[in-house]
Amino acid sequence: MQIEQISIFLENKSGRLEEVTAVLRDADINIRALALADTSDFGVLRLLVNDTAKTQNVLKEKGFTISKTEVAAVEVKDQPGGLHSILSVLQKGGVNVEYMYAFIQQSDGNAIMIFRFDDLETAVNLLRENNINVIDSIKLYAL
Repeated sequence: MQIEQISIFLENKSGRLEEVTAVLRDADINIRALALADTSDFGVLRLLVNDTAKTQNVLKEKGFTISKTEVAAVEVKDQPGGLHSILSVLQKGGVNVEYMYAFIQQSDGNAIMIFRFDDLETAVNLLRENNINVIDSIKLYAL
């Protein structure tokens, strides 16, 4: 049900992002989805990768500050209002979306969005009760 996401905290300076991608390349880790947010002093790089444990280890060995969180992968109809229908279900259920970003592949012609919720279990239950497909990690990485 849940997908493990790695968040890497980076100083907002030239070359830091390239350092992360070099470490991942050298460890043969494939990035499946990412989002980058920044402020004037630091950035947060959020990644879905093919091997979360290995990613944690190699980045920690190189001195990066990281954390692991659980997110959900949700199929979104690739049409006007597709995302709204999902957000409406969550709003009615009192679930807050902390952030979201797109996954690189589609599933059965639908877009896939990665969501971080304030209450993951409630969100997933609400979505499933409303016939919205929440993708498990095995299927997600097989895409």
